[in-house]
Amino acid sequence: MSLAITECGDFSAFQEAVKNMRKIDDLIISTLNTAIPTDSFHPDGESACKDLHKKLEEGNSQRTNVIKNCITVTANRVKELREKRDTNAEDISLSKALRSEQTKLRMLQVELTVEDLVQQRTAKVFHEKCRKYYKPL
Repeated sequence: MSLAITECGDFSAFQEAVKNMRKIDDLIISTLNTAIPTDSFHPDGESACKDLHKKLEEGNSQRTNVIKNCITVTANRVKELREKRDTNAEDISLSKALRSEQTKLRMLQVELTVEDLVQQRTAKVFHEKCRKYYKPL
């Protein structure tokens, strides 16, 4: 898993990096089925669920921080471009760049909403499978 996405400029690369960071969430059901197969195997469900919960929380926090950081960077860029455009309204390239950054900002905000939905889905599946073994605080 990538520790940081330093470049927020290329939205496609950003989206791909976040997608890769979501692999544990995308595979939550098979991960839980592997960690806690059935009661007949007498797995250490508490330990498995606790470890998985820790990984999920770290991933959630990391992805949310990366997305929010890129939103901040892009919002600052929008503000900067807007100020430049206001002082030089004749420059078409500034208007185009501003529209492009505004679009990217909206897409990043949608990505934050998607992240929230992914986290809710993962939490629901985790709770259904691990509720009798581990109850996070």
